Formats: sequence, C-alpha cells, structure tokens
Amino acid sequence: MNSIFQYIIVEATKQRLKKRRVQTTKKPFEKEVKETTIEFTHLLKESALIILGVVSASFGLTGFLLPNAFIDGGVTGISLILTEVTGLSLSLLLVLLNTPFIVLGYSTIGKQFAFRSFLGILALAISVHFIDFPTVTDDKLLIAVFGGFFLGLGIGLAIRGGAVIDGTEVLAIFISRKTSLTIGDVILVFNILIFSVAAYIFTIETALYAMLTYLSASKTVDFVVSGIEEYVGVTIISERSEEIRLAIIENMGRGCTIYNGKRGFGKRGETLKDTDIIYTLITRLELAKLQTEVDKIDKNAFLVMQSIKDAKGGMIKKRPLN
Repeated sequence: MNSIFQYIIVEATKQRLKKRRVQTTKKPFEKEVKETTIEFTHLLKESALIILGVVSASFGLTGFLLPNAFIDGGVTGISLILTEVTGLSLSLLLVLLNTPFIVLGYSTIGKQFAFRSFLGILALAISVHFIDFPTVTDDKLLIAVFGGFFLGLGIGLAIRGGAVIDGTEVLAIFISRKTSLTIGDVILVFNILIFSVAAYIFTIETALYAMLTYLSASKTVDFVVSGIEEYVGVTIISERSEEIRLAIIENMGRGCTIYNGKRGFGKRGETLKDTDIIYTLITRLELAKLQTEVDKIDKNAFLVMQSIKDAKGGMIKKRPLN
C-alpha cells in the first residue's frame, strides 16, 4: 500500500514539473515530492470528511425527516417543503436549489470551495435517491432531535472538509459582506421565513417541530466544527511572568508568546513600568488547570480570555478532526 502511495506521489510530482516550462527557479525535486505528499494527504482527509458528511446527512433525511414529512431550515428545508407540496424528487430539488448558491460561492469564496460543494451536494442527492435507509422511528420528538442531529453532523463534517451541502451558509457570507448583518443574523432571518411558510402551508405544530430539528442540527454543526474543546486565547499580565511562562511550558506542556508592554495605571507624568505579557492558546478543558497554575504563582495576575475558532501549528493540543 505504501509503495502504491509513493508511486502516485512521484508520478503526480513529475506531471507538475512537466507543466512548468520555465524551470530556472524551480524547487528541488525532493521538496516538490514533499509538497505533493502534503497536498495529497490533505485531499484524502478532506474527501473522507465530505463523504462521511454526505452519508450522515442522507441518513438523517431518509431515515428520519423525509418519511415523516418533517422539515429543517436552510435550502434543505425549502427542498423538503417543495417535495411535500409538489411531489418532486428531493434529490432533484437539492441540486436545483443549491446550484445558485454554489455559483455565488464560486465568486465569493473560491473555485475549489465551489467545486467541492457541488460534488458534495450532488453526492447527497444521489445518496438520497438511491440509498433507501429504513425508517428508524415514528416518534415525533425523536425524529426532530435525531433527524436534526444526523443532518447537522453531515453538514459539520462537510464544512470540516472544506465544502457545504446546504447553500444557506454561502448566502449568509455574501450578504454579511454587503451589509452590517452577521452570518448568524442572516441564517436566523432566512430560517424564520422558512418556518413561517411551513406554519402557513402545513400546521403550527409542524413548524415548531421544524424549529426543534433546526436547533438540533445547528448545535451539532457547532459541536463538529468547533468541538467540545474550543480553543481559548489567554493573555496573562503579572510581575512574575517568567515563573508563569515556565509553568505553562513545564507543567502544561503548552507553548506561549512573550511580548513587551507597559502598565497603564499611573499618575500623570509618572513613568510607566515595563512588563512582560504572556499569550498562550489552550483548550477550554485546560483552562481550569491554567488558572490553578497561575494562582499558585500570583493570585493577583490579570487574565484575559477569548474564544478562538480554530488554530494550527505550535504546541497546542490537537482536537479531533484537526
């Protein structure tokens, strides 16, 4: 298996070098092999995440939502509504309704993103059409919660793979760049409109269950994308900064950055004291341990904590799927 992998890498590298007619400043062949290996490995990982996402979303739709006439938010929700009203194939509607958002993503985010998203949506449509998952339950509460969970899991895994299988996020990014609305605001308004239409066409009860499905899906997406171990950036200001730095490195096994600053609390004309400021990145689950280590050294240390969406490299703790 390793020999096949190496063969693919070397052949791909040769093809890349052939395409570069002007090689006066070309990189060494070994470096090209290394870069191609990294690209190929990332591609495999991202493709696997998208495939798993498609399978999970398909299971949520055909195993829970579709057989029981439940709906969700976003473009998927619109597709489910139209399927119930018109009788058209959900697979066809998923592709047709998401296509404008993929075109929008091409100009807003990039060609690679649009291509991956199109393949992901196409794979989801094919999966929904040809794979007949058994109906798991007819309990409405279980359908709403677990249907939303598997759909959200699929969307989250696809996002981790660099694609979307629901075009709502693309529209939200586009509108947020043109207006003062945030991405979350746009998605919320979009889904309120969908649930209002559902309440008008079907019943208020159906719309309420749709909201529950959406909440389950959105929370699952947040969990998959950000993880339970959300990164936290911590800034520490203390007179005993060197001891704290050593504690972070030796006792927690984490890295940190030191930058110089001045204490701003002082009277007019008074010379401000220089101080070293420590910045470190940990997961939220490590936060309590960090506070304990700092309190051991300086209970009066000033700590500022802020959430970090994602991070890579350095001496940070790797989260699942990173």
